[in-house]
Amino acid sequence: MYFRIEQWRAWAPGLDTAADWRAWSQAPALVADDGQQPDVSFLPALQRRRLSRLARMLFHVAWPLAERYGHLPLVFTSRHGETPRTLAILSDLVRSEPLSPTQFSLSVHNAIIGLWSIQRGDTSEMTALAAEGDGLEHAMLEAGTLLAEGAPAVLVVIAEEAPPALYASQIDDVPFPYALALLLTPGTEWQLELHAGEAGQPLEWPHPLNLLRALSTEQVSLHHHWKKRQWNWSRTQP
Repeated sequence: MYFRIEQWRAWAPGLDTAADWRAWSQAPALVADDGQQPDVSFLPALQRRRLSRLARMLFHVAWPLAERYGHLPLVFTSRHGETPRTLAILSDLVRSEPLSPTQFSLSVHNAIIGLWSIQRGDTSEMTALAAEGDGLEHAMLEAGTLLAEGAPAVLVVIAEEAPPALYASQIDDVPFPYALALLLTPGTEWQLELHAGEAGQPLEWPHPLNLLRALSTEQVSLHHHWKKRQWNWSRTQP
């Protein structure tokens, strides 16, 4: 598939601007997570209180990109989703405490895009995906389908929250919380190809962070192996 990355925006604790990410990309390292919250001051205070940090991350990176178009489709992907909310619900069950309907409703995987739709008054087509290590690529394929059907632009957002300590031995692919939003439009600036192949070596960083490095340093290609799938990203135009 071919597409153009019209704009991108990313967030992690202490990393917000393009200059921040460019500096990180030149010397990537673990980012200290002190619980910092992304800025969502553009939302009413009552609505902000309903948002988890994962939801705030999506709103923070995606909202400025959506302003130009107003209403547009969105594809959200997260491998792990709202793990802190889920653990809180499970903990309540263990203690035989009543469950919070609000906690439950906001823990489901598509709750974040529901909140987005409500806050923006946008009824465009929206999709929430829960995929494995190549969830970003599956989100790109979904977005490519929407572009092929005539959408002038599509937002793709991938976000991962730091897992609770209880899950640390099971979730080892989130070095720190991060969110990346891509505003895609029709074009031939980038090409994404899928090939069958053998499993490659494990990456030092999750693939969305490697894509961020490519975008920040104007890298022309990158490759991502996941199981027997090989994804090739190439910048066909400067």
